[in-house]
Amino acid sequence: MPVTSQLLRGLPRTKVLASSLLPCQQHQSWLGPITHGPASKQPCHAWQSQHQSRSYQTASVLRSYILTPPQVNSILKANEYSFKVPEFDGKNVSSVMGFESNQLPANAPIEDRRSAATCLQTRGMLLGVFDGHAGCACAQALSERLFYYIAVSLLPHDTLCELEAAVEAGRALSPILQWHKHPNDYFSREAQTLYFNSLRTYWQELIDLTSPGEVPDTHEALLNAFKRLDSDISLEAQVGDPNAFLHYWVLRVAFSGATACVAHIDGQDLYIANAGDARAVLGVQEEDGSFSAHTLSNDHSAQNDDEMARIRGEHPPSERKTVIRQDRLLGLLMPFRAFGDVKFKWSIELQKRVLESGPDQLHENEHTKFIPPNYHTPPYLTAEPEITYHKLRPQDRFLVIGSDGLWETLHRQEVVRIVGEYLTGVHQRQPLKVGGYRVTLGQMQGLLEERKARVSSAFEDQNSATHLMRHAVGNNEFGTVDHERLSKMLSLPEELARMYRDDITIIISQFNPHVIGAQRPEGQS
Repeated sequence: MPVTSQLLRGLPRTKVLASSLLPCQQHQSWLGPITHGPASKQPCHAWQSQHQSRSYQTASVLRSYILTPPQVNSILKANEYSFKVPEFDGKNVSSVMGFESNQLPANAPIEDRRSAATCLQTRGMLLGVFDGHAGCACAQALSERLFYYIAVSLLPHDTLCELEAAVEAGRALSPILQWHKHPNDYFSREAQTLYFNSLRTYWQELIDLTSPGEVPDTHEALLNAFKRLDSDISLEAQVGDPNAFLHYWVLRVAFSGATACVAHIDGQDLYIANAGDARAVLGVQEEDGSFSAHTLSNDHSAQNDDEMARIRGEHPPSERKTVIRQDRLLGLLMPFRAFGDVKFKWSIELQKRVLESGPDQLHENEHTKFIPPNYHTPPYLTAEPEITYHKLRPQDRFLVIGSDGLWETLHRQEVVRIVGEYLTGVHQRQPLKVGGYRVTLGQMQGLLEERKARVSSAFEDQNSATHLMRHAVGNNEFGTVDHERLSKMLSLPEELARMYRDDITIIISQFNPHVIGAQRPEGQS
């Protein structure tokens, strides 16, 4: 068996033909007329952010689009996935009981990706959400590669040496990851040799940089993995490939972009590595049974004052008014950290040289030839993650990782409440709020009856991520799922869907409080 196949033996047997990648190449140019709302990370036309209302006042437009409840369920459940950590002797010895995930497209094709895997050579579970922009190519590459870079970064020096010796001798290799993938989550077979060679070069350098007996620090491992993969994406695009398809693919990966939010969970130790505007939120159960939200990541966007200061501090005072315009990097890009996006990292000379030697297909895409305005002191963008550590406690019941399409529709506290009630089966009755709306007594009675009916049917979903997605898309102004609204939102044609919502990707990991409590020293709460 070839060495590459042995190391990557844990890959699922899914559709990995070149044709699988083609839908990823059918996205619109960055610089086409953009009419969607602030969710987008695509640079806007003429550098104008055209904000669309998210109030869903669409009755006249959408009146003809009505789906039945079974049709709605079919759409919502199409991409759901669940994994339960195996038990030994009737006991789960892991701090993670399992996870559930789901995706709902708005773009055609969807630009989000997700990944989940168990580290086999070390310990711990990896969960990640990757939100692509300017196409799905970069997010697709991250979903296949980033966990391998993290896993290799976590290997001790001696194990790295054993790995390299086995490759040199052509011996069989033990896989380093066990993937947990939905059948639709594919791997690009054509690129596996290229990816393996880059990964091997990385671990060879780690061998030179570490000492016998040295065990990596998780924080440093995550940091190094993010930065090195982004560097390899850039280098592969500069070098190119004799294979025409691969040459085109590596350039597509580099010129598109993606944010990444990754969790590494090992016992009580939870690390979040985030670059971009996806988000990780912890669900904490209080003594009264209610749930509170503990945010474990910061959005890297114009809503983050520290990020604004960081970017302005990295460039001359003369660029202070142009480096961030209309809440976008150089007036174009909403996330301030991302993989790929070499148009915000390479010099103008390097961009021109790579494009001149690139395949003809790349020249047909206008955005690749476009230089951002006021582009004087690159790089303007980084994939360096912000890393957060949290020591798990028994009251920490679950973790929600979601792309920004989720957090734009639901507040984090509402997300945690919905998931907490679903997982525990206990519905916390809150006072019914109608905001600034004027309602009659009859309307109020109808809302109360609707809420009562919803309690009995709230747990019809078998997947917590699907349940949360139902609320994210179907909630009305009173915070309840409106089937008619949900039906209309899910039946929007492709050309309209992106105007009203973004792709949504959700991973929910449930923790085992008994294992976590047993691992904590006495006296710690």
